[in-house]
Amino acid sequence: MHIQENISLKPYNTFGIDVTAKHFVSASNIDDLKQILSLKEHPNKLILGGGSNMLLTKDFNGLVVHINLKGIEIISENDNTVIVKANAGENWHEFVLWCINNGFGGIENLSLIPGNVGTAPIQNIGAYGVELKDVFESCEALSLETKSLRSFSKSECNFGYRNSIFKQEAKGQFIITNVNFKLSKQNYNLSINYGAITSQLELMKANNPTIQDISKAVISIRESKLPNPKEIGNSGSFFKNPVISKTLFNTLLENFKDIPSYPISEDKVKVPAGWLIEKAGFKGKRFDDYGVHKNQALVLVNFGGAKGSDILKLSKLIQKTVERIFGIFIEAEVNIL
Repeated sequence: MHIQENISLKPYNTFGIDVTAKHFVSASNIDDLKQILSLKEHPNKLILGGGSNMLLTKDFNGLVVHINLKGIEIISENDNTVIVKANAGENWHEFVLWCINNGFGGIENLSLIPGNVGTAPIQNIGAYGVELKDVFESCEALSLETKSLRSFSKSECNFGYRNSIFKQEAKGQFIITNVNFKLSKQNYNLSINYGAITSQLELMKANNPTIQDISKAVISIRESKLPNPKEIGNSGSFFKNPVISKTLFNTLLENFKDIPSYPISEDKVKVPAGWLIEKAGFKGKRFDDYGVHKNQALVLVNFGGAKGSDILKLSKLIQKTVERIFGIFIEAEVNIL
């Protein structure tokens, strides 16, 4: 365990925001993590995973704890299914590719989502008709208070749309150390009817698509719409897709005939936040070194040198404008620190 001083967090957040941590330490095993959390001389701690779902707006005058727990292993398997454990510090996309290469299906639609395994359950990541909860078996988490490990079952995680117990009543109380996934070895339940996947598979001439085909299709779609964080700083989708009443939707339909929607229940529909932002005039709009991506209005970007406070200011302007035009408040998906 080596505590460093005055470390730039630019390499540790996908927005590429250059703020400084007064102290920084990387935890590569559970014992180190427990020891770090017990350091009384560093009471102010920030837990940092892949840095993909956060916007840093200022320097951190405390200890940043980087979760760097590595390892993937098969826990159990039969002819049809397999339980795979991945430690929190594993890169999410690399883990998806590992599963696909081993013939394990269920998370191919979640290819190329930025971040690490440990943060995936916190917001119940999802894309193209699949959510993490669909393959989640359990996770292990370290209590910040007791420094003891606790297992969480799927039901205990209270998964919702981009939501979980770790964003609600247990927020800030645990660090997820590993996640168990229940994946298919055959008779895959393929999800190919969402978004542009079907048309992309047709372009690929994948008439009987495999999990590899679906992953390649998703990667192609995401690369065409979303900027690579290594080239343009971003955190993927900045806003959640709002769920509104059918009454409000029908009212909006009178003025916006082309407003898309996805049914949630008898009286609720989901509206794409990207469509709302684009209609509000923000798609492709640039403000100095930051702005909204030209291909996907959900993505706010740092073209280089932007401050977190700049991007936060833009996000609030977008929220205010969308609410004024449509009467819908779009909630930020990223954590703002």
